Amino acid sequence: MRERILIACLVAGLGLALPVRGQKQTPPEGGTPKDFTLPEKSVFELDNGLSATLVPYGQLPKVAISVIVRTGNIDESANQVWLADVMGDLLKEGTKLRELSITKASPESVTLELFRKLLYPGHPYGRLFPTEEMLKGYTIKDVRDFYARNFGAGRTRVYVCGRFEKPAVEQAILKSFEGWAKGPEPARKIPSPMAKRRVEIIDRPGSEQSTVYLGLPVVAPGHRDYIPLVVANSLLGGSFGSRITSNIREQKGYTYSPYSSVSSRYRDAYWTQFASVSTNVTGPALKEIIFEIDRLQAEAPSEEELRGIQNYLAGTFVLQNSSRSGIISQLAFLDLHGLPDDYLTGYVKAIHSVKPEDVRRIAKTYLRDQEMTLVITGDKSKIAEQVGEFEKAWEKGSD
Repeated sequence: MRERILIACLVAGLGLALPVRGQKQTPPEGGTPKDFTLPEKSVFELDNGLSATLVPYGQLPKVAISVIVRTGNIDESANQVWLADVMGDLLKEGTKLRELSITKASPESVTLELFRKLLYPGHPYGRLFPTEEMLKGYTIKDVRDFYARNFGAGRTRVYVCGRFEKPAVEQAILKSFEGWAKGPEPARKIPSPMAKRRVEIIDRPGSEQSTVYLGLPVVAPGHRDYIPLVVANSLLGGSFGSRITSNIREQKGYTYSPYSSVSSRYRDAYWTQFASVSTNVTGPALKEIIFEIDRLQAEAPSEEELRGIQNYLAGTFVLQNSSRSGIISQLAFLDLHGLPDDYLTGYVKAIHSVKPEDVRRIAKTYLRDQEMTLVITGDKSKIAEQVGEFEKAWEKGSD
């Protein structure tokens, strides 16, 4: 769910090189990707508090423009879930009524909904979907009131990236936004997430698969261990060549597309492992996931394994910054989390500075499986016994 609403995000271009067919010789090993060089940017602020960031990029006379307002689901009360989304859709002349029913039909969505509710009890981060009655009950007055309470120049930043005439763009921004009231300060509802071992099963009779979310709160962007955590996650389950993916997908054939991730929001993040596994191997799949977590906690990876993950992350990062909209996304990330520019310019170097022992330390310190929340959606009549046996082994393993 969004903690900020993107009003406008225009123009993106990304060129990918195609592989050369018929190549007979083994290509040389790729070099280490270079640090990202941030083009010299211009930042200014209007009298009403609106900020603007202008970044020259590329050779074509083309720009990407984003206007980002620091508001969204974080500003909803318990009986206003998705009100920010409804308002956002109305700005784009759309609605949310049919989307809810489609989303709630997905086992992935209902599993994540309960997982987030358990991690963030009583906080907006823990409220993913409204009831149908709640959504149908929203009025135009509710939307207008939400806008009036949460939108304003003081919560807004304009980003322009591309080839442009700086004075003309500055004047356009001034003319467009100088009459907007400053409005309220951004919400700072920092959560106190729960790190507690628990297992919940959502019954889905007749399901041929079990959908799994396993995870716990971790450190947020800006913490000195956040980038090492990103590296550890990618090695463990967050990339196609990761350990958990290799184990339960390639070796065991339990699932097609498992993945782990570090999901961040304002002053908050959590780690989670997702997988949709065949019903008859729900217990064994969970056992292998925990096995890989415990293995990484006990023994550092090899230099070679770690280097492959670092090159993957560095290369992906450079690719993300190869478009106008990509650069805007990175700058918005910095602004949301209060990070300096050298977080971007030194990111590749920081990735490559992570050592094997750092990965083991991160896994042991932050991926504490004895404090993880596990939510499973599946046919309870077929998986309850498996999960029960897994819980016994899980508990025994933490003794």
